[in-house]
Amino acid sequence: MTRFPSVRLAVAAAALLAFGAAAQAKTLVYCSEGSPENFTPALNTTGTSFDAARPVYDKLTHFVRGSTEVQPGLAESWTVSPDGRVFTFKLRKGVKFHSGVNGFKPTRDFNADDVLFSFERQWKADHPYAKVSGGKYDYFADMGLAQDLESLEKLDPYTVRMTLKRANVTMIANLAMDFAAIHSAEYADFLAKSNRKEQFDQVPVGTGPFSFVAYQKDAVIRYKANPAYWGAEKALVDGLVYAITPDPTARYSKLKAGECHFAVAPRPADLPEMQKDPKLQVISKPGLNIAYWAFNNQKAPFDKKDVRLAFNMAIDKAAIIRDVYLGAGQAAKNLIPPTMWAYDDKIKPIAYDPAKAKELLAKAGVKTPLEIDLWYMPVQRPYNPNSKRIAEMMQADLAKIGVNAKLVTYEWGEYRKRMQQGEHMTGMLGWNGDNGDPDNFFFLHGCDAARAGGQNLAKWCNKEFDERLEKARATPDHKTRLKLYQEMQAIEAADVPDMKLAHSVVYEVMRKEVTGYKQSPFFSHEFTGVSLK
Repeated sequence: MTRFPSVRLAVAAAALLAFGAAAQAKTLVYCSEGSPENFTPALNTTGTSFDAARPVYDKLTHFVRGSTEVQPGLAESWTVSPDGRVFTFKLRKGVKFHSGVNGFKPTRDFNADDVLFSFERQWKADHPYAKVSGGKYDYFADMGLAQDLESLEKLDPYTVRMTLKRANVTMIANLAMDFAAIHSAEYADFLAKSNRKEQFDQVPVGTGPFSFVAYQKDAVIRYKANPAYWGAEKALVDGLVYAITPDPTARYSKLKAGECHFAVAPRPADLPEMQKDPKLQVISKPGLNIAYWAFNNQKAPFDKKDVRLAFNMAIDKAAIIRDVYLGAGQAAKNLIPPTMWAYDDKIKPIAYDPAKAKELLAKAGVKTPLEIDLWYMPVQRPYNPNSKRIAEMMQADLAKIGVNAKLVTYEWGEYRKRMQQGEHMTGMLGWNGDNGDPDNFFFLHGCDAARAGGQNLAKWCNKEFDERLEKARATPDHKTRLKLYQEMQAIEAADVPDMKLAHSVVYEVMRKEVTGYKQSPFFSHEFTGVSLK
């Protein structure tokens, strides 16, 4: 992460505020789990980076805090054509952009030019910012927009029309997702004129409830309240600090000591003690999530269904749920969680059967001992509270069927990048829903996302599955979509592109002084409307 002298505002001393000083100054301190890759959500796919950018930006549509309900954002209203292809947005007037800590001062309010800039950067290869910061826009591509967007037009300064090549009934909810954050075109021009384009994604400027102050990699991010924020829900604290603390035990210690007010992803083993502490409050809800073990279907021997099925049968999933999730997870059999409306409970789980796994490997012509790699996540997530421990348990199970698994991991950004490129043979990851629609999970197995760099980590492309995915996006009828999604779950179950591991309960913990926080179904962390007693 590049650092800029003009942004380094003596953050080290203020990084981890003592609780008394934090409360007096109305500064909320969030013990987050990792460093963002940058501050432009369109470039990212991880919750860590989205969380870091979220205080700064708005989208055309927003989710009501704590729910999957969509409400107006920077678009105060919209209309959709009867064929589901044309979306016309009336933009909110009088919305102010932040001033940048690198000398930028906005001279105009938010308007249609900012909307066009934000989407055309992701869409048009000749856009002046298209290749800045690597120029990879995975969400935009994986959800089909790179192919499906036909035109984006400014009808007047406060009206934008988006036309798709085919209908997409998920579009309004998709535009409330982080990749659709709206940036300042004027800020982009300001940096381009001084040959500082690379600062655009590192020193963010938005219209959100907080403005960016400073970032010290692997240590702290600082924000301050935006007094000119247009939204009904304001920042109720003067300052917001992300104290970057990767280790969950260290997060817990800081929480108890009052060095932070809110901590992400507590260890399941710590929950009983946390729940007894009168200074803390623990909240939870069933997660809109999935943990999975992806097999690279483009690499032998995982190009054979029998091998993929054998690997599913070789793993004692019940032991993992019992020993790692500690009651905060349930075994998964479908990509979508049971709380989602299209879930098909008729799908049969794959039974643990090492003897049958051995038979299937032999049937597939696999000679043992077989050498594979097994990648495990370097970070903790509610859907996977201890990836290394799970990898070790899998390694032991695989040894029983003659498979030697080499454990591999990298720094989080590198890990994701390499897996998306398909370097792995097998690897663990997971997903937390972004918009409450089944499409937001099923796209992970779409053919668009199976390309190098895409989020389909199994690199599995099944035409029957993909045809249904596209049809469901274009179909407003709920019963038709339900039938298509259930057929897709059956196709997945039959072809076994990966191993569905678990859906987890999401726990979050904060000090008693925190008021107004609403737990998100998307495992996003929002601090508007949150205060300290």
